[in-house]
Amino acid sequence: MPRAVPEWIAKHPDQKVPPRVRLRVLERFDRKCYLSSRPIRDGDSWELEHIKPLILGGEHRESNMAPALVEPHKVKTAAEKKIKSKIARTAKRAAGIKKKSSLSHPYLKRRMDGTVIDTRTGKIVGGGKGGRA
Repeated sequence: MPRAVPEWIAKHPDQKVPPRVRLRVLERFDRKCYLSSRPIRDGDSWELEHIKPLILGGEHRESNMAPALVEPHKVKTAAEKKIKSKIARTAKRAAGIKKKSSLSHPYLKRRMDGTVIDTRTGKIVGGGKGGRA
């Protein structure tokens, strides 16, 4: 049986999902949380969850979304955060993008105690907690 309504597909990854689409997704999952299988009742806080995360190649479209209660969604998102960070670091490294030093001079180094040393001479050139060279 063909769809009566065309599938909603976002124009960009940050596009807000319209209320009509949120309702269709909720009804498609019989008003149950995709992560915990608990019923989503009127007044419950819930969010749309990407079944396949965007950073792992998922699309921002209706067929890749599922309803999730806020608490289980937070737990899943926290677990995915490590994976997403590793992917981003690897992509940056492959592209030659390096993390910028917080110090403006390449020969200055900030120690754990906050003091700044000149790596060429070993002398303390600035310091203290929170101070910048």
